[in-house]
Amino acid sequence: MLEQLVQLDTELFVYLNSLGTETWDGFWMFYTTKYNWAPFYALLLFLMYKKLNTKVFWYTLIVIILMIVFTDQITNVFKKVLVMRLRPCYNTEINDIIRLVKRSCGGQYGYFSGHSSNSMAVAIFMGMMLKSKFRFIPILLIIWAIAMGYSRIYIGVHYPLDVLSGMLFGAFSGYLFYRIFLKVQSKVESNSH
Repeated sequence: MLEQLVQLDTELFVYLNSLGTETWDGFWMFYTTKYNWAPFYALLLFLMYKKLNTKVFWYTLIVIILMIVFTDQITNVFKKVLVMRLRPCYNTEINDIIRLVKRSCGGQYGYFSGHSSNSMAVAIFMGMMLKSKFRFIPILLIIWAIAMGYSRIYIGVHYPLDVLSGMLFGAFSGYLFYRIFLKVQSKVESNSH
C-alpha cells in the first residue's frame, strides 16, 4: 500500500514537473525564493499593526516567530530523522528525466516541504487574524500558499505528497498558534484595563 502511494506520488511529480517550460522558469524561481516575499511579509505586519494596539502587536510578533520556528523545526525532524525520503533530484530512478530548475537541489531529504508548511502556517494565522477587516484575505493567502507549494514541484525539489503534507501541517500549526494568539491577546487586553 505504502509502496503504491509512493509510486503514484512519483508518477504525479514527474507529470507535473514535466509541464514546466523555460518561459515560466524565471517566474517560478522568483516565486519560490523566500527573500523575494519580504515586502509582502512587511505588508502583512503593517496590516496586523493597524489592527492591534502596540502592546498586543509586539506579543503577536513573538507568537508568529515561535510559530515559524516550531513549524520549521518539526519539518526538519520529519525530513532528517523520521522519514528521510530522498528528494526527486536524488532519486536515481527519475533524476535524469526531471526538470531541475534550481541550480542546487537542497538537502538530501524532502519530506515534508518546509516552504509549504511555513507559507500555509502564515496564510492560516494571518488570514484568521485579518479576516474581520479584510474579508477576502484568507482566500488570497491560501492561494498564495498553494502556489508556493506548487512552485516546489515545478522547480523539481519536492514531490506532491511532500507539498500536501507540508500544507496540512502548516494549516494545523497556523491554527494552533492563532489560538495561542487569542489567549495572549485576551490576557494582554485584560491586564491593560
